[in-house]
Amino acid sequence: MGLSLAVIANIIWGVAALYWIETQPVRAVDVVAHRAIWSLPIATGILLWMRRLPATWALIKHRKTLLWSALGTLLLSANWGVFVYAVNAGRATEASLGYFMLPLLTIIVGRFVFQEALSTAHRLAIGLAVAAVVLQIVAYGSLPWISLVVSTSFALYGAIRKNIVADSMQGLFIETLCMAPFALGWLWLTGGAGMGAHGLRVDVFLLLAGVYTTAPLLTYIAAARLLPLSIVGFTSYLGPTLQLLVAQTALGESIDVVTAGSFGLVWVGVVLVSGQGLLRVRRQSR
Repeated sequence: MGLSLAVIANIIWGVAALYWIETQPVRAVDVVAHRAIWSLPIATGILLWMRRLPATWALIKHRKTLLWSALGTLLLSANWGVFVYAVNAGRATEASLGYFMLPLLTIIVGRFVFQEALSTAHRLAIGLAVAAVVLQIVAYGSLPWISLVVSTSFALYGAIRKNIVADSMQGLFIETLCMAPFALGWLWLTGGAGMGAHGLRVDVFLLLAGVYTTAPLLTYIAAARLLPLSIVGFTSYLGPTLQLLVAQTALGESIDVVTAGSFGLVWVGVVLVSGQGLLRVRRQSR
């Protein structure tokens, strides 16, 4: 059951591009505003059902929690916005590379922010990720900014969440609550942020943005409670793999030799880190 829930969560994340492409031609910033607004009532309802809303309000009263949550909100908004932009701009492949790089960026953040020790496999994996970025700079003359923003924003977001005593659903509630005033203001300034301007189909996808955001998070939380985190972490590679497949098939994007080489370098790093993690779990089980 737990493994099935983890797989379902990552499938939803993996095919997310197919959902957000349906919001075209609404701009990415408008989609982020709708995503924040419609996620808030869903998260509120779930917390009420779980009887955790009073405890969540108690967390908000702590100034430190609110400040860290506000900073996390900025990073999460950037992550959401860049991903939707990449999908609409025909660059979903670059976004999937960013999510493959995420575990390696998380290792870097852990080293410099939390002074975590790096193993030989970690150092090699980081070196390969840097090589992938350098390869793109040399070939294209510019940084792969979509990949870097997607991975860096979420890695830093994860570091911030370590300073907040809240589970994923509580965190989503607090973060969308922080976004809500700005999102509502944006809807007012833009006359609905695309709502009602592009037909009923687009409006439905915008209205259901909150459901699509919270559904995988809810199943992921349930999976994390039923499975060892090592297994949950291993299934997380399913998401970016599906993102790449969706970009290359359903969205009709093409991948050149340089991008394929970058993916290859990052994949080798991911295999090194994953392999070391599996060895550690086996040793602990013995």
